[in-house]
Amino acid sequence: MFFQSLISNTGEASFVLSRWIFLRLLGLICLAAFISFWVQAKGLVGSAGILPMTSFLQRVSDYLGPSCYWRCPTVFWLNSSNAAIYVVCTIGVIASLMLTVGLAPIPALIVIWSLYLSITVAGQQFMSFQWDMLLIETCFLAVFLAPPQWMPGLGHESLAPVAARFLLWWLLFRLMFESGVLKLTSGDVNWSHLTALKYHYFSQPLPTWIGWYAHHLPGWFNRLSVLIVLIIEAGLPLFIFAWRPLRILACSGIVFLMILVMLTGNYTFFNPLTIALSLFLVDDAIWVKVLPDWLLNAIGYTGGVHASAGMFHTGVALAIALLFVVVGGAHVLSAIFPRSDRLPKAEYMLNILEPLRSLNSYGLFRVMTTVRHEIVVEGSIDGHTWLAYEFKYKPGNLYKRPGFVEPHQPRLDWQMWFAALSSPEREVWFENFLVRLLQGSHDVLSLISVNPFPDTPPRWVRAMYYDYEPTSMAEHRENGAWWKRKLLGTFFPEIQL
Repeated sequence: MFFQSLISNTGEASFVLSRWIFLRLLGLICLAAFISFWVQAKGLVGSAGILPMTSFLQRVSDYLGPSCYWRCPTVFWLNSSNAAIYVVCTIGVIASLMLTVGLAPIPALIVIWSLYLSITVAGQQFMSFQWDMLLIETCFLAVFLAPPQWMPGLGHESLAPVAARFLLWWLLFRLMFESGVLKLTSGDVNWSHLTALKYHYFSQPLPTWIGWYAHHLPGWFNRLSVLIVLIIEAGLPLFIFAWRPLRILACSGIVFLMILVMLTGNYTFFNPLTIALSLFLVDDAIWVKVLPDWLLNAIGYTGGVHASAGMFHTGVALAIALLFVVVGGAHVLSAIFPRSDRLPKAEYMLNILEPLRSLNSYGLFRVMTTVRHEIVVEGSIDGHTWLAYEFKYKPGNLYKRPGFVEPHQPRLDWQMWFAALSSPEREVWFENFLVRLLQGSHDVLSLISVNPFPDTPPRWVRAMYYDYEPTSMAEHRENGAWWKRKLLGTFFPEIQL
């Protein structure tokens, strides 16, 4: 068979233990994703949030008519109140815990997939990141990988269909290969001249203090690092379907890159999820050598013979794999040949499946951002004295050390980064945000670290536009500042209710 031949290099290798590890890592990642959204939901899309979910769904319904239920699939069509948001997040957390402990993994994955898809649709701009789509796609494909038993144990789990294993490997290949190739075909000289890291460490959305120090590394080292990144992203994925030593090399390289990215920047659950996908390249024979015996005994691994996957399970996984090869292959070709048209049939299928967000294209940092512009939001009671709002994680205070926040994603902070690269006319949510500050919305203010008007909301608000640069090592030693800035002008003029 086609998929068997693609990964025939594994021989009779077992992936039962590998699947057990992957599904539990996936459960923990889903748990973090639901909790991260839950603690911000009211301020982002609640009834008194920046982009109220109820208003959004009403506009979608008015515009699309009956097709809205397919074009925007979400359980929040039933109820979009704050209570409904909490119920959805609660169920998502429970399902994630079930997946983590191995209770009814297939039903748990279906619930996670459907609810996180619902959150992503109703979350609008705040839930439009590539890792949100990656999590949805991973959970969808994991449904065909998970054991069908309601309470499986390592001693009596049935084997996963080969096509199901291929689907997860194919996803990892597309994620990494498309990201690497798009950097090479984008035309951005920062990638072709190996200078991208000259800007990346300080211009990325939420840098860490390690990233601040990495920015000051010698130029030759950063150029070498860019070359290594391109080799890992565009080269090593070709080994995913190769013999075991090359497959392990691909896994090791990708995990190494993800750890470095985690140390220098905050990319939510993207890095842990990519690491989990990479670790699924490791077969049981290697895990048995790596993991201590007491741990293998504790989780019930015996290494015995396992029953084959059922015919229905195998058939469904095979059908999904064929679809993902055709459409996902079109994505890969588009990354290699960005100026060519996709296959017409693949484009047609993609348009049909697009609302489900379960078959995506990828490509992070195709074009490198070379500046760091920041928006500083200010309020005033009298129109003369202006006080700044301080965000929880994004740079603002020049003396605040960049920190670590992943796997949590502060979505308002992230959206402020995109707004600084755009304009108020294109970032329509921004005016809503300012209005909520004028109204003194407690839900929105909970997303902010320092509210300079704790008793009475300001009468005016505005947004100033700054250019931020990291201080030099000497400047940092002298005054303790991590950033220096220059006023560029006004991003949004002063307004009042």
